[in-house]
Amino acid sequence: MNNREFIERKTKILATLGPSSNTIKKIIELSKAGANAFRLNCSHLNEKDLEEYIYKIRRAEIIIKKPIGILVDLQGPKIRIGNVSNNQNILKKGDIFVLDNIKETGNNKRVYLSNKKIFNSVKKGHLILIDDGNIHLKITSITKNAIRTKVLQGGILKSNKGLNLPQSELKTSALSSSDKKFVKIASNLNVDWIALSFVQKPLDIKELKKLCDNKISVMAKIEKPSALKYINEICQIADGIMIARGDLGVELPIETVPGWQKKIIRTSRVNGKPVVVSTQMLESMTSSLTPTRAEVSDVANAVFEGADAIMLSAESASGSYPVETVKMMHKIAYSTENEKNYNKILANQIEQTPNTTPDAIAAAAKSLADDLSSPIIVCYTESGSTGIKVSRVRPTQTILTITPIIETARKLSLAWGVLCFLQKDEKNLEKMIESTKITVKKSGLADIGDKVVITAGLPLKVEGTTNLIRVTSIK
Repeated sequence: MNNREFIERKTKILATLGPSSNTIKKIIELSKAGANAFRLNCSHLNEKDLEEYIYKIRRAEIIIKKPIGILVDLQGPKIRIGNVSNNQNILKKGDIFVLDNIKETGNNKRVYLSNKKIFNSVKKGHLILIDDGNIHLKITSITKNAIRTKVLQGGILKSNKGLNLPQSELKTSALSSSDKKFVKIASNLNVDWIALSFVQKPLDIKELKKLCDNKISVMAKIEKPSALKYINEICQIADGIMIARGDLGVELPIETVPGWQKKIIRTSRVNGKPVVVSTQMLESMTSSLTPTRAEVSDVANAVFEGADAIMLSAESASGSYPVETVKMMHKIAYSTENEKNYNKILANQIEQTPNTTPDAIAAAAKSLADDLSSPIIVCYTESGSTGIKVSRVRPTQTILTITPIIETARKLSLAWGVLCFLQKDEKNLEKMIESTKITVKKSGLADIGDKVVITAGLPLKVEGTTNLIRVTSIK
């Protein structure tokens, strides 16, 4: 891939690692193909696997000399039914079917349900969906130990399939006991992001932040209708948002998902939080070298909508062509960003701006850079907040974020338009600016004579104090 294209592409690529991509060599290939960060899916990993994957990514990072972000995706309280007899598993429309707490093999009359809290969470008339929505049940009555339902849409009932409750709010934590073990490992190994599955309310985010002692950025996965009621509050509390369209498409009428995708991206941008669009983006490339036209349009639409990052799941984790898929996603994103109306579309999507000094500075930096024809906007940051604030306004310029802290550079790997360089720590503002000018010259992103807009926060080393804007010339 053309390295210049990699630098110029604003939308980030988050690739999931798995059996097809779990070597240091393959991680390097994926990074060079365009991946900015890697997702580790705890639904398919044990604790030892997680530690090994993190080690391999950090080794690859040292070899390619470029910060790589790591996102640990927690499984969450995934609800599953028990085992089912293979010769008595056909459910027909109109049948009566019971979910109970009897630990016996199920059939076309009943099945075991291990999560006892469901019996207190559901109500008469609520829907129950099994196997990604292939089977639809409507609750007719509830007792302490059994949920009686009527089959609305039948099918083949299979053992251990997932269960969705689109109209119910589960009275349980979004963190399972297994999740908590993974959080401890992620915290000890300095992972950059943790994604929380099946978020229902803002309190779920607070619980995870407390568990990881606010050391890791928390990404809320939006995949339940109950979360949509609190989307603005969740965006305010979380550090980032993932639109997990798989379960969301099961629990919502599927035709409403594109509209919600747009609303969630805009809400995330208004709140200045990176937003990732995920699920089945280039799914056909798990077994084919060529995506469908519909998939290409899906990726392009997410880019046009202003997503910070677009994600690959099985395509890069277990597919036959992980590197080729990342290259294809890069080509689609890069091509879309070079459409003449792209920047105009992004500019028109922000309907409101938070009334804060850092947000005003970010907007002013964008305007000033446009007026001065600056090739880049430079953000000096230690926490990453300055880079994210400028990213939020989606400037046409590359956002060159300079930091002395590698953890900050890794976290910003999912922020739109941000290219991160490491630079030694400076305690004095003028020394910081002089060092930054040297870094800019070395980067090749600005030529001698170019005017460059620099943003930072004073005093240095204090998080969230973006209050400085400076114009300097490269000499």
